[in-house]
Amino acid sequence: MAQLSDDCFAFGGELLGVDAAIALIEARISPVVDQEIVPLAAAAGRILARDLVARIDVPPHANSAVDGFAIVHADVHSEGDTVLPVTGRAAAGHPLGRIVGRGEAIRIFTGAPMPQGADTVMMQEDCVVEGDRVRLKPGIRQGANRRHAGEDVARGALALAAGRRLKPADLGLAAALGNDTVPVFRPLRVALLSTGDEVCEPGAPLAPGAIYDANRVMLAALLRGLGCAVSDLGIRPDRAAALADTLAAASAGHDLIVTSGGVSTGDEDHVRTAIEKLGRLDFWRLAIKPGRPVALGQVRGVPLVGLPGNPVAAALTFAILARPLILRLSGASIAPPLSFPVAAGFSYRKKQGRREYLRATLARENGTVVARKYPKDGAGILSSIVQSDGFVILDESVSDFVSGTIVDFLPFSEVFGS
Repeated sequence: MAQLSDDCFAFGGELLGVDAAIALIEARISPVVDQEIVPLAAAAGRILARDLVARIDVPPHANSAVDGFAIVHADVHSEGDTVLPVTGRAAAGHPLGRIVGRGEAIRIFTGAPMPQGADTVMMQEDCVVEGDRVRLKPGIRQGANRRHAGEDVARGALALAAGRRLKPADLGLAAALGNDTVPVFRPLRVALLSTGDEVCEPGAPLAPGAIYDANRVMLAALLRGLGCAVSDLGIRPDRAAALADTLAAASAGHDLIVTSGGVSTGDEDHVRTAIEKLGRLDFWRLAIKPGRPVALGQVRGVPLVGLPGNPVAAALTFAILARPLILRLSGASIAPPLSFPVAAGFSYRKKQGRREYLRATLARENGTVVARKYPKDGAGILSSIVQSDGFVILDESVSDFVSGTIVDFLPFSEVFGS
């Protein structure tokens, strides 16, 4: 397992912009997982560890795109029909096996190798069979209905780039290139825990002043959606010594530790003390709303992400900061999530200098896609995410706007999906 530098999370500024935070992650974080070879059948969702270069052409030979007749284009009359004898047959897996001469037509089927010498295929719907001869219409272009060798992927070309999370079509392409295994990164092993005396397990009786742990199950699902192997360490009370013992044990068998709650500077926030006892803690105060300082650090050389306790703040900071960090540690390339412009169906005012993410739903109104803001803004209102489609992103330079203004919309599927 690779080690991170001691100061990889260090940042001396007062507030850190979102773009700057992601740039720091890209510049300072490297994969911490080893490589392994797995069968294609077990590679879905895994991250490709090395470039996959085509060893053959795909398709490996020129072939017919339709059922019809393979011919030499020079034999076709420019005006009037052309009649040629049918002198052979080629089907998928059954090539003709000889060179086609001038003045003959070969019955051919979709996917069949193009006979050497033929350069064009006339679709059977444009032909009339007359016994052992075929009548062809004029006007077909040279090379019509012929697929060239390597037109999908040419031999020696980059087929799949390292860092790509393998999807079903990727596996199909790897198979088409003759691969039965692929090199991938081992899944990132993540230890996950919640903190707080007030937090209890769902299903247990709810004591006075207690709340059920919503964050841990949500974060576990998000981590698994990124291909991580998650160890659920449960809930830990607000006790510095107990937290230190838990974090020390977690560092022994994991590549990353993720905590929820207890990362502020209050009297009952003991995560900071526990981390500093075992390693180093850096707070990244992001210029972002909703969200509080995110604790980034290391416990005995293992990176740690401490997320806020409020569920919406935890979800947002996971999506914006933890997600690219996890992808980077996992060996994945980081593609910026795709947002798109929509019309704001509301007016709004905000402070300049910070980026805000407003929960919103989409609707089509008079032919325009409109974002409607969720009526409640609280960082603890998890139902606002359940009942919304994504975030309206308001950049640091925005202060206020009126309904109808074009704004950026980030679908939840871009940051909460796989």
